[in-house]
Amino acid sequence: MIKLDYIFESSWEVCNKVGGIYTVLSSKARTLKNDFDDRIIFIGPDLDDNPNDFTEDGTLFRDWMESLPENLKIRTGRWNVPGEPLVFLVSYKTFFDRRDSLYYDMWNSFRVNSSHAYGDYDDSCIFAYAAGLVIENFYRFYQLTGKKVVSVFNEWMLGMGALYIQKYVPDIATLFITHATTTGRSIAGNHKPLYSYLKSYSGDRMAKELNVEAKHSLEKQTAMFVDCFTTVSDITAQECEQLLDKAPDVVTPNGFEMDFVPGGDLYVKKREEARRRLMYVVEKLTGRPVAKDAFLVSTSGRYEYRNKGIDVFIDAMNVLRRSKVNERETVAFIMVPAWVYAARADLKYILENDYNMTAPMQTPFLTHWLNNMNEDCVMNYIFSSGFTNSASENLRIVFVPCYLDGNDRIFNMPYYDLLIGMDATVFASYYEPWGYTPLESIAFGTPTVTTDLAGFGMWASTLVSGNDIKEGVSVIKRTDDNYFEVVNNIADALSELMSADARAVRNNCFHIARQASWDKFITYYYTAFETALANAGKRNRN
Repeated sequence: MIKLDYIFESSWEVCNKVGGIYTVLSSKARTLKNDFDDRIIFIGPDLDDNPNDFTEDGTLFRDWMESLPENLKIRTGRWNVPGEPLVFLVSYKTFFDRRDSLYYDMWNSFRVNSSHAYGDYDDSCIFAYAAGLVIENFYRFYQLTGKKVVSVFNEWMLGMGALYIQKYVPDIATLFITHATTTGRSIAGNHKPLYSYLKSYSGDRMAKELNVEAKHSLEKQTAMFVDCFTTVSDITAQECEQLLDKAPDVVTPNGFEMDFVPGGDLYVKKREEARRRLMYVVEKLTGRPVAKDAFLVSTSGRYEYRNKGIDVFIDAMNVLRRSKVNERETVAFIMVPAWVYAARADLKYILENDYNMTAPMQTPFLTHWLNNMNEDCVMNYIFSSGFTNSASENLRIVFVPCYLDGNDRIFNMPYYDLLIGMDATVFASYYEPWGYTPLESIAFGTPTVTTDLAGFGMWASTLVSGNDIKEGVSVIKRTDDNYFEVVNNIADALSELMSADARAVRNNCFHIARQASWDKFITYYYTAFETALANAGKRNRN
């Protein structure tokens, strides 16, 4: 194993659950902590609240904390995830007055063009700068010159932190991870064919056309200048080479920490609790019981309607709804956070009082009211597809548009505590650099359908045939042009699963998930650390 004196890893999603990067960092923390103890330090934004996954400890590094300049405000503590690693939460808004000089410095030194910035660009870059200041200050206070120090920066949002360290603390080796290219995601999200035309695209031209020039420029220049550039899958490596004009130095696939998954009797208990709660909510929403052996299937993740295959999921459920091949009662859940107005007060009242429902509620597809009901893609497609959730239908579909953090006021159970109750999941991704959701699914013993356009799907294809969901993972071939073939293949896979030996399938899931645990995948990161250190040494000798 590589020997390092300190690792700093910075991300917008440290103690701030936004998407899959939170899972990447929080799940690998224990493995890194086991190998490096308190020499691994995560850095995240202090967003003026008290995250329940952070325990503040003002005694940590007290001598350094007392020496900090007045405008560099940090909270020290531990991340409440397996391993409980050290965390610095940084207040960054005090540095907004340095924005213009920072952007000029980044242009002058690295040709990062921020002139077309908008949206979340400023907040991200100022936080990245503040993270760089924290690392620099720590490094100089504890006189780490000559020590082996690596700083890891996740996504374009932290690019300026990487470049700041590269310029002002050149002895520190820099590593930049892109979890998805800005331009690639934008091409896919704007309904342009990404894969059949990838070799013809210019990243710079497409970034201008799609109005993501600043983010693309920052991402591209960071990839060019850091000591080690990585991405999470082979499919995204191809995208980086074409759109960023830089192939990754190392591919660092995402693992999972199996300690998140309960075992033995507790697993059985958690699964039963999840199914009871899921069915109870559906029964009250739709006004009729759910069979004890009902087949529960879900999709989840970020609300990227096409990229994540949410449209495909709804169509596949519609095929199952109309199919007469399998008569097993089915409930489909779309667990995708949207623009929620509030938990439904009527549903909340009925659940809390166990009110006997004999007819469907108003809009019996939805657990939380939305701000944009008439414009929501999921709701519109459910309606237009003809779902009714009435007694005449053998398949009910329910949209859960909130973050399942245990405090949503309807389910009041975290996502993992509901996932364990599912019989299957579907992640029909068109654009998915890795795909944590299917990996999480099989880690909890729930078989999944994904596609070969997901990094996880490509990896899983090396272990399974891909066309038999009873193996734990079904990998559907997806292209720019075979939408309805994908829909039908998913419906067929789920139909086959409904009559399979659930225990055998679950064991297959666990077996595959163990092959993707962090204790196996962390070696890719150690290779990246070694690459960064070697390149930093060459850079400093020149």
